[in-house]
Amino acid sequence: MKKGFPLIEQTALTKSMQKAEEGTILRVVDESGLFVGKGYYGKQNKGVGWIVTKDPSETIDRDFFLERIRAAVNRRKNLFNDNETTAFRLFNGEGDGIGGLTIDFYDGFYVSTLYSEGIYHFRKDIYEALQNAVTFKGLYEKKRFASQGQYVEDDDFVMGERGEFPLIVKENGMNFAVNLNDGPMVGVFLDQRDVRRRIRDEYASGKHVLNTFSYTGAFSVAAALGGAAKTTSVDLAKRSLAKTIEQFSVNGIDYEAQDIIVMDVFNYFKFAKKKGKSFDLVILDPPSFARSKKHTFSAAKDYTGLLQEAIAITEKNGVIIASTNCSTFSMEKFHTFIKEAFKKENANYQILEEYTLPDDFKTTKSFREGNYLKVVFIKRK
Repeated sequence: MKKGFPLIEQTALTKSMQKAEEGTILRVVDESGLFVGKGYYGKQNKGVGWIVTKDPSETIDRDFFLERIRAAVNRRKNLFNDNETTAFRLFNGEGDGIGGLTIDFYDGFYVSTLYSEGIYHFRKDIYEALQNAVTFKGLYEKKRFASQGQYVEDDDFVMGERGEFPLIVKENGMNFAVNLNDGPMVGVFLDQRDVRRRIRDEYASGKHVLNTFSYTGAFSVAAALGGAAKTTSVDLAKRSLAKTIEQFSVNGIDYEAQDIIVMDVFNYFKFAKKKGKSFDLVILDPPSFARSKKHTFSAAKDYTGLLQEAIAITEKNGVIIASTNCSTFSMEKFHTFIKEAFKKENANYQILEEYTLPDDFKTTKSFREGNYLKVVFIKRK
């Protein structure tokens, strides 16, 4: 914590603080009673609060949030001035100085995500600060502090004007349809921006592409715009079909020329093997944890097996894009999963390139878990 680790864990609390109210200001001291930092109490699945200042005299109020948000805006000036990208992260939790809070920008609208009742306690100060730091059309919020950090079902509109959805945003010139008031997710994961551009610009041309755990098909859109011969999008969620059709349509792509399949990904692998299907480019971006009727998937335990399934239907000299947002293991550990999978499949491979979070998802070296994204482009030899 003296070196900058911002997370306050349960074991750090004194007995009198064990039942603190959400939003209580916490003072952190070392064993000698020397001041380490000041933060707030807010239970989430990672811990019970965050250190947000090393200045004992600093008050956590509207001016505090205003200073942090203005600094975040200044860091992202290049994105605000980029006409080809109108959706990005404005404020990234502990990377921008306040753990438990993120704010995303969608073409004039903002979406804040509050990860504990503790940070929700400060929402009035946060939103007043945001109003002073930027101009916006409307503001929405996602409350992620139901049991196990789940989304609190609610009308997410906060202030300003309500958006008309789908709202079409741009990312490196690609169009994406988003809905800011339809559950916990809006329709596109902003942290994969660099990966989508790379797929479009360098990897998709003339290729048969399989996009697994495809959600709304954003990777498939990037591949199609990059000249893919055909894309196949596979996701278990029934709503993924309509959402993927929508994403193709807002980019002027004939969705009927693509395959969009609602199916358990593991069942699709079996189907593909049985039919002798193979692909030039396979995208693996599973959730950290998922459960279906027949399968439970944990990235930390099961990624090697998932990768084996992908290797089996990837053409020689084809590419697998292995991605995970699981924060419980490192990039080094991820490489051991890759090595093990190829060894089990008796296949050789070459690492082409790697990606972590883009610049707007600012992180701090003192909290490695915050840099959760790991993406590796692997050539099957």
